[in-house]
This record gives sequence, C-alpha cells and structure tokens, in this order.
Amino acid sequence: MAERAALEELVKLQGERVRGLKQQKASAELIEEEVAKLLKLKAQLGPDESKQKFVLKTPKGTRDYSPRQMAVREKVFDVIIRCFKRHGAEVIDTPVFELKETLMGKYGEDSKLIYDLKDQGGELLSLRYDLTVPFARYLAMNKLTNIKRYHIAKVYRRDNPAMTRGRYREFYQCVNDRRILDGMFAICGVSDSKFRTICSSVDKLDKVSWEEVKNEMVGEKGLAPEVADRIGDYVQQHGGVSLVEQLLQDPKLSQNKQALEGLGDLKLLFEYLTLFGIDDKISFDLSLARGLDYYTGVIYEAVLLQTPAQAGEEPLGVGSVAAGGRYDGLVGMFDPKGRKVPCVGLSIGVERIFSIVEQRLEALEEKIRTTETQVLVASAQKKLLEERLKLVSELWDAGIKAELLYKKNPKLLNQLQYCEEAGIPLVAIIGEQELKDGVIKLRSVTSREEVDVRREDLVEEIKRRTGQPLCIC
Repeated sequence: MAERAALEELVKLQGERVRGLKQQKASAELIEEEVAKLLKLKAQLGPDESKQKFVLKTPKGTRDYSPRQMAVREKVFDVIIRCFKRHGAEVIDTPVFELKETLMGKYGEDSKLIYDLKDQGGELLSLRYDLTVPFARYLAMNKLTNIKRYHIAKVYRRDNPAMTRGRYREFYQCVNDRRILDGMFAICGVSDSKFRTICSSVDKLDKVSWEEVKNEMVGEKGLAPEVADRIGDYVQQHGGVSLVEQLLQDPKLSQNKQALEGLGDLKLLFEYLTLFGIDDKISFDLSLARGLDYYTGVIYEAVLLQTPAQAGEEPLGVGSVAAGGRYDGLVGMFDPKGRKVPCVGLSIGVERIFSIVEQRLEALEEKIRTTETQVLVASAQKKLLEERLKLVSELWDAGIKAELLYKKNPKLLNQLQYCEEAGIPLVAIIGEQELKDGVIKLRSVTSREEVDVRREDLVEEIKRRTGQPLCIC
C-alpha cells in the first residue's frame, strides 16, 4: 500500500510538471520527454483494484418498475384488495425475514430454495419463502384461532425465474386433495418415505408429459415402473363432480380411509360451488399435487388460458396465477401445546398478473396515467409564482390532488402541454386580470373549454367535475 501511495504521488507531481510545461509553452521535445516519463510511471502504477468497474443491473429474477408499470401494479392491487375487503378480510404484516428454524422443514424439496442470511446479532435468519408459514407463526404467537386475513408482501426464492408470455382471456381453477393423493400413492404401492418426492414429480404434469414425469420417478427417484404405471392411470384423469362419484366407487381407492375422506369433502365442495354458480369453472384434477409439505386437505390452483389461434381449438394453459390449500397442522408446529388450528388460504401470483395486464395495454396501445393529479395550477404571465403556491396550497388543504410546474416563470403553452402528456384533466389558470376580478380560469384539457370560476367556488367546481365527493359541513 505504501509503495502504491508513493507511486501515486509521483504520478501526481509528474502530471503537474507536464501541465506546467504546456502552460509555459515549452519546447515540444521537452514536453514529449516529460509525457513519456508520466506514462512510464502510470504503467508502473497499474490499475487500481479497489476501483473495479461493475455492471449496472438488477439481481437475477428481479426487476425495477417504472412509473407506468407502478400505475398498473396499483390498479391490480386495488382490485385484489377491494375483493378481499368485500369478503370481510383484515390486513396484517410480518417481518421480511424469520428465524431459520421457523421456515425449515415446512416446504419439502423446495426448502433448498430458501435464502439464508448472516446476522451479526447471532441469530440464524432466512428471508421468507412464502406468506403462509409466517402467518402460522403469527397465529401461534398471538394465540389466534379465528381470523380472515390478507397479506400483500414480497417473498424470496432462490429459483430460476421464467415469465410465460402470450395473450390471455380467462382462467379456470383446478382442485384436488392431499388426502386423495396420499391414499392414491398408498394403494399404488408407493412407500411412505417416497410420498413427498413422488408428489413433487406429479405436480410437474401441467408443464411436461406423463412420460417425462414417469422417467423422473423411475430413473431418478427409484420408483418401480409398475407402481408408476398405476399412478399414471389415476393422475391423468380430470373432470367434475362425476369424476368424484366415479372414484368413490373405485374398488381400491374407496377402501383407503384418507382418500375416502378427501373425496367426501370434494363432493361437498362441488355442492357449494353449484350454489355459487361456478361449478363449471372448476376442474377436479388428480395431477394437481402442490409440493409443499404443510398441505393437509383440499389444494387448488387458478390457471390462465391462452386464447386459441383458430376457432374451435382448445385453449392452452399458460400458467398458474393463484394457488393454495388447507393446512390444518401448520399452526400446531409452532404452538407449545400442539393445538391444531384449521386454516385454508390462497396466494395470488401478482407478478404474472402484472405481466399479463402490461401486455394487454401494450397491445391496445392504451395510455396509462402515472399520477392522479386532478388539476394543474398554471399562470398566464410572469411573476405569479407566489400566487400559484397560494392556490395549490388551498387545493391541497381541500383534499384535491394538485400540482404546479417547478419553474419560476413557465410558459403557459408548456404548462398546457404537460397536462396533455400527463393526462391531467383540468388546469386552474391565474392571470393578473383574474386576480383583480377574484376569479380563476378553469380549463378542460380535452375540450379546451374555459370558464371563469369565483375563487371561493373553485374547490366545489373541481370536485364536481372530477366526481370527488363534496364536503358536507
């Protein structure tokens, strides 16, 4: 380090000498000689390893969101939150990281995807993998047995991310039951120790063929080929309540207690779905396995369908946008007395939904507003900054979303163009004559119609035009 510091000082001094010679207009030969010395010193110095170049990028599997994209996110979240609230849900939040022991052993093979942290305080911590296990920990800590909650937050997985693209039209929901799966594996001859790993293979049937799944179970996981074939006879079936009835009559499956309980509950579920008028949107799919260890009963996914290229073709499934299930035993893992709390939940894959909405908007070339500004406070002449500030403050106090350009004397045309670009519907224009007359010129950006409004009536007029509720005092 001392040698480098000495060399840096020599380079600095030699550089100053070269600059001094140039200012003095010394001979070209002398300048060239001194420049050569400078270059030799710089070569000895070499690159500074402490100032390495770095690539400006987001980490793999993450992305930045522009104002336009954030506007889309907020609209999606607003729809989701209104749905939750319509059904009586409350909101909670939990830390972004948990004690490592809280998360370990809850996700089966997926546990390898958990991000571990190093904590100087001595605790072993991990970033949350989902919102379900932290919720179960929250219930156990607070001794809660009854809550209808929603939770919107980020989760973290050491996965290889991929976003499916395409045009999307509708979705359907697939339903299964872990008890049916476990019973099915048992009668097919799968040993208890292989239940979870075989379950993980079956869950891939929505992405790859049965032959590929069978090869994985037999070649990689050591399952006997005849056992895999028996599983294949079941997991390639899907349908509605009629399939439930058919399996209830299955001579082997109906003799398994777990499977029988699961089928009975699914039959009841389809009765409720019929009452809600949505039974035709639900498919009972025996290949739906959901690899997480904590599911104890019904499991489900909402899957988007891609619009068929030709009329009459079957719509293609392009990915899950929501998934969940029943996990009655999870809270008991954290409760000192092991008390079971019945739980059922659903997670919405908002990132995929954002991608879909963005694609639709791009296809329609629809302009997205990135602000909610209702009115821009503008001026028609110079030296009216103070008046603009006074008026925008009055509008803020009245609950109106307003802004002004951060220039001392902006041109009126520039202010109007800003409104058009930002999608701001109204402009409140202040001019010297308007100030004398006690009015504000209110302009509609789309129609360009202008009216004079008494200053004391401006708030009510803006609220009337923007559909904002008037204050009843």
